Amino acid sequence: MEYIDLKAQYKRLKDKIDNNIQNAISNAEFISGPEVEQLEEKLAEYVGRKYCVTCANGTDALTIAMRVLNVKTNDAVFVPSFTFYSTSEVVSLEGATPIFVDVDERTFNIDAMKLEKAIKQVINEGKLNPKAIIPVDLFGQVANFPEILEIAEKYNLKVVEDGAQGFGGSINGKMACSFGDISTTSFFPAKPLGCYGDGGAIFTDDEEFYKLMLSLRVHGKGSFKYENVRVGYNSRLDTIQAAILLPKFEAFKEYELDNRNKFAKMYTEKLKDIIKTPVVPEGYVSSWAQYTLILDSEEERNNLQDELKKAGIPTMVYYPIPLHKQIVYEGYNFNLDDLKVSEELSKKVLSIPMHPYMNEETVNKICDEIIKILGKNDKLSN
Repeated sequence: MEYIDLKAQYKRLKDKIDNNIQNAISNAEFISGPEVEQLEEKLAEYVGRKYCVTCANGTDALTIAMRVLNVKTNDAVFVPSFTFYSTSEVVSLEGATPIFVDVDERTFNIDAMKLEKAIKQVINEGKLNPKAIIPVDLFGQVANFPEILEIAEKYNLKVVEDGAQGFGGSINGKMACSFGDISTTSFFPAKPLGCYGDGGAIFTDDEEFYKLMLSLRVHGKGSFKYENVRVGYNSRLDTIQAAILLPKFEAFKEYELDNRNKFAKMYTEKLKDIIKTPVVPEGYVSSWAQYTLILDSEEERNNLQDELKKAGIPTMVYYPIPLHKQIVYEGYNFNLDDLKVSEELSKKVLSIPMHPYMNEETVNKICDEIIKILGKNDKLSN
């Protein structure tokens, strides 16, 4: 059993992917070939943004966003503590200070009430300049943007949506990667829409931001490649990866997103009465980058993971160490009492197989095994 079955996906799309790769090779436009622009147009249309700039990976997408917003030393950027390191890493790379904010225990996303509390605390201390918020669409669930955007406007903060895991999700029909001043995503192979290597994209509706992104993506170029007007990056999505993403994107829209939601619904129906399952608020659609359970304790989580492994069922723990507990931030001492949910989740979460090429038999097998293991544990505890 595969945790994410990329082989099944390739088998389904093999002819289209192989044909696109061969065309890209035959045309020999390996950098900035026509497939790249075609993909950018399709992505922008899908998420509802005016502009899309592809780049080398999701971390570069966030890095370029930080540069566009001129995030710098003495700036504070608010990020959730329960997420992948790159979200705070890009802040630190600019010399700014990531301010870690706790998350909602059921949606896993940044807690709006605690966000505003942290902003007020930074303002009252007067040591840092509150600059931006980076909400993360964790596990495919779009962050609480209706409240986040109100808070951002209230305190004059920029918003960068980290949609690395959220592509395909939505709130009342408004798509992930369309929220805030800038939004980003990742095409890492395990993401809801992934390529066969690294890749990413940046979205905005601001023309000046768009022009700056184009420049930063290619060594800070000016009117042409060999005119350099600023320090930039070498961060282009290569043509072959774009060629691979084009048929994968069509499959994603046609049936993959629906399949993810179908299997997530099955999981929830079978498991909701015996274990904490993910909560999708009314009006929200998740793209289910992960399906993540919450156990009652670290011991129970670890035992379930061990027993599922014995049964041939792969699982993952995202994320075993919250960001404010990472060694790189060992001197961090801001609002630590408000980060307890992130600490608890890191000990209790367990993600089970989720991809669009599962089937009902597989989902039932996984659920039955979980129910059997947890039932056995209940008997032992009694």
